[in-house]
Amino acid sequence: MSQPLAGVRILEVASHVFVPIAGGVLHEWGAEVIKVEHPETGDPYRSLITMGLHAAHDGIDPSFQSTNRGKQSVAIDLKQPEGRELLYRLAKDCDVFLTNMRPDARARLKIDAEDLRAHNPDIVYVRGSGYGARGPDRQTAGYDATAFWSRAGIGGIFTPQGAERPVMQRPAFGDVMGGLTIAGAIGAALYERLATGNAPIVDVALMNVGMWQLQPDINNSKLDPESHLRTHDRFASWNPIVGTYRTSDARFIHLNMMEGERHWGDFCTVIGHPELIDDPRFIDMPTRRENARACVERLDEIFASRDYADWCETLKSAQGAWAPMRVPAEVHEDPQVEANGWTSEVEMINGSKLTVVTSPAQFDGQSVHPQRAPELGEHTETALLDLGLSWDEVAALKEKGAIG
Repeated sequence: MSQPLAGVRILEVASHVFVPIAGGVLHEWGAEVIKVEHPETGDPYRSLITMGLHAAHDGIDPSFQSTNRGKQSVAIDLKQPEGRELLYRLAKDCDVFLTNMRPDARARLKIDAEDLRAHNPDIVYVRGSGYGARGPDRQTAGYDATAFWSRAGIGGIFTPQGAERPVMQRPAFGDVMGGLTIAGAIGAALYERLATGNAPIVDVALMNVGMWQLQPDINNSKLDPESHLRTHDRFASWNPIVGTYRTSDARFIHLNMMEGERHWGDFCTVIGHPELIDDPRFIDMPTRRENARACVERLDEIFASRDYADWCETLKSAQGAWAPMRVPAEVHEDPQVEANGWTSEVEMINGSKLTVVTSPAQFDGQSVHPQRAPELGEHTETALLDLGLSWDEVAALKEKGAIG
């Protein structure tokens, strides 16, 4: 399997999803990722299953598995000087240090950039945060529901005007995009180090990721502050073959045939209504725009006459773009998913199998095959022995509680 980051070592002191999932992506790209966790509590994300916020399947937490795929877990108490010294020793042989601890916590634990670079001047230092490295909220905790979805404006855009309650995001919705952003930034930073010798400090903030995602609306709001208030009126469409239509069994098909003049004739033929091609109300784009309500209502009637499966089969021969609106369970059965290896079955430590989505980049046309997430402290002894510690030294550190 092609692994462009083979030989790269990542040292991670991070929790939950936003930053740790970047480590999971980097492992899929070939990097070795060492996750440092507290010996007793571990990454707090592990504990959400006991709090009822994650579901267990055969004793496995799918959320933690997806985020921490393929890593090594080394259990170290960074509050103890001996534990901190072990972190520094691990950092000496690593290319990247990855964290989402806030500035005050990093300072208390002595794991800021200057602390790590005293032991490895060439390490790329990467900070994920809710609200960035500067400004009045640099110390503020940020999750994707707050920094990405709420404060960056995404939730406000997706909530219909007059709704009693705002629309909320799905779990880790912004975290996974933010983690992918971090992974890409690390690739760029490693290239800079190779090309120039400079190992940069990298900052990625969830709020900024949300703004990037919403940038057409944010940019336009400076020109028209009320632009977000205007909702799409499907009966006033400039192009009725861009839109969503309900089938007879209450499913939906989304049409995205933006070149309306090019695709109208083919579309009408494929759906079995060639008479619409020469209908004087729909003869060309300007006329269809002028008679948008009549056109949309006629297409509503046509799509409502047949079921979802029928339309999915019928539209396969259409030249223009369209897609069935799926629910997540159906994605597993999509032939494109299987053909491209976009999911992979991973064997867990107890022998059960878990299907996970692979990271959205492939190299040399090869599918990714993730590995399971580690048990807490699973690799502690191996990592410390590799540093040159003796079994007696490892036992003494464990007795003191510096490691798990």
